[in-house]
This record gives sequence, C-alpha cells and structure tokens, in this order.
Amino acid sequence: MKISHVVENLNRGGLERMVLDLVALQSAQGHQVQVICVFEPGALAGELEALGVTLVACGKRRGPDLRALRRLRRAVKIHGTEVMHTHNASAHYQAVLATFGLRVPRVINTRHGMGAGTPSARRDRLYRLALGGTDVVATVCDAARRDALSRRLVPPTRSTVVPNGIRIELFTPASAGRRAALRRALGVADDIRVVGTVGRLNWAKDQRNLISAFAQVHRRDPRTALVLAGKGELLFMLRAHAKAEGVAAAVYFLGDRNDVRELLQGMDVFVLSSVSEGYSMALLEAAASGLPMVATDVGGTREIVRDGETGRLVPAGDPEALASAISSLLEDPDTAGRLARGALDWVRVNGSLATMASRYESLYRPLEPV
Repeated sequence: MKISHVVENLNRGGLERMVLDLVALQSAQGHQVQVICVFEPGALAGELEALGVTLVACGKRRGPDLRALRRLRRAVKIHGTEVMHTHNASAHYQAVLATFGLRVPRVINTRHGMGAGTPSARRDRLYRLALGGTDVVATVCDAARRDALSRRLVPPTRSTVVPNGIRIELFTPASAGRRAALRRALGVADDIRVVGTVGRLNWAKDQRNLISAFAQVHRRDPRTALVLAGKGELLFMLRAHAKAEGVAAAVYFLGDRNDVRELLQGMDVFVLSSVSEGYSMALLEAAASGLPMVATDVGGTREIVRDGETGRLVPAGDPEALASAISSLLEDPDTAGRLARGALDWVRVNGSLATMASRYESLYRPLEPV
C-alpha cells in the first residue's frame, strides 16, 4: 500500500515516536510510506533519512497558509496515496482540507491523547467538519474514546481503539551495570536510589507535583535522587520549584535525550505524574525495562498500570499520595520486584509494535471489518 502519515512535526514525544516506529515497520513490510509534517520537520526527522523514507515539510505559518496546504496536497498526489493516516486533530483537518477532491481511498485519523489542554470551539468545529471525509477515527485507549464520544467529537459507528505499541525487543530490564553507569553520569554515590520520569516539561505532565512529592521522599530518605528527561517550556519554573522545595541538589534535569532506553535501565522507580494523559508510551517503555511504576490515575493510564499488579496508581495533583507510593516501593524491594515483573509480562503480551501495526493495517483495508 501507498501510505502517507500526516503529523504536525517530528519533535521528540510519544506521538512522534509511535509514528516513526510504525513507519519503520510498514516500510520493512514493503509498503510505500511517506511522512508529511504540516509545520517544521522536527528533531526526530533525521531518523526517516536513515530508513530511506520520504519526508515532506510543508512549513505552515501561523494562520491560514495556502502555500503549505498546496505542498501537502502535492505530496499526497505525487505519492499516489491510497491510505492517508493523520495524527491528532490539527494535522487531520489540515490534511483533509488540503486533499479535498483528490478522493484518497482511505482516510484514518488517530487521536493520541485526551484532547488539547485548552478547549477550542474553532478547533473542534474544524475537526468535526473534517470527519465528513474520514473513514475511521482510532483512539489510543478506551478512556479517550469514551471522552471523544461524550463530547460528540467522533461518531460511534466510525470510532475504534488501537492501543499504542513499542518495539519491545529493543528494551532490556534494568541492571546493576546500568544503574552504576547512570550514577557515575550524575556524579552521585552508588547507593543513591534514582526515581525517574521521561516526558515534555509541560502542564500536562505536572512535574511540579512530582518535585513536591520527591521533596517528601528525599526528606524521608536523603539517599535518593530525581531524574527528569525531557525539555519544555516549564524548565525554569521547575528548577525554581526544586530550589524552593530544598531539593535542587538532588533533582537532575537531563534535557532532550536520545538514550532513554539506557536511562530507564538505570532507574529504580519510574513515575508519571500527569494530570492529562492518553495511553503513555513512556509507561510502556518503563514496563518493558522491568521497572516498578507509580502513575496518576488519569486518562488511559489505568489500562497500563493495574494497581497492585503492574504498578501503583494514585490520584492526580496529590503530592502526599505520590510520595507515599514512591517511598513504599523504595522501601519494599519485594513488592517493587513483583510489580516490575507483572508490568514486564503484561507489556510483552499487550504492548508490542507488531500488534498495533496489525490493527492499523486492518483499518487501512476498507473491505475488512473495523
């Protein structure tokens, strides 16, 4: 099949990683795949070159930009696209508008989260209009589908769930060697226990709450450190908050990293403190790394973190509950190990890229049932 994936950009994030992994697998399976970025190419665009996959960056400017839409339309037309797979709302309605009249045989949209943080009547209206030319809308978790249906954003008869998947074979469980390597890189003693998270530094991930929780953990056990991998607009605020909480010396901001797998192998506990989440790629990666996990009970997180089975769930925005769950795993290695094994077993069965890709391929073929 000739498949065009349409995204806003390929900056580092869960959506973008999922698209790149899916594109790599589809290309290896013999499909003719290209990726179209509505805006800039993004930090991960170089990976497509290594795969030999075409990338088209439309360079859209703020507001209406007919030139960018023409670039998108031309890319789809020249490619002879049979399946246009768009990702999230903005990329979807831009792509549908740009390709109006081309009669692309199959149009699929994936909603990767629980919706944008700031409600927008205009965005929702444009998205609903674009669904008139859409065959299927896939959400990445049951919670996101229920939310979209409750807000009447998608029609029930054209919606389905396709959970995210990762390349599990690339991940290996945390090890003593990797733990030692991470501590050397941080410049801390070998007996320091590392609590870690991966994600953009923004409102949705709520790292401020995580730092507040860690301050309680650190006061209880000073032989602990917090690692945050990712960049974002809240970096300076979060640094100031760590200082205000008295833990600046024990909190490490690692920035944008291309060695997340190695970082995960060096952690003792993985934490996701989000106030809004779809189906977290970071949690899948932590599970595949054999880590005990603590996560806030939002969106589709409970579909990955089964409390007491694959990790610990706590309410969002509650630093005391978050701190208690983190400390309990640091202080009880038997329970931590049991939850980590449960998470690893679960993700090997339910979280593979191959399973996700197979589900999408069934959506790409109009004669097969959704």
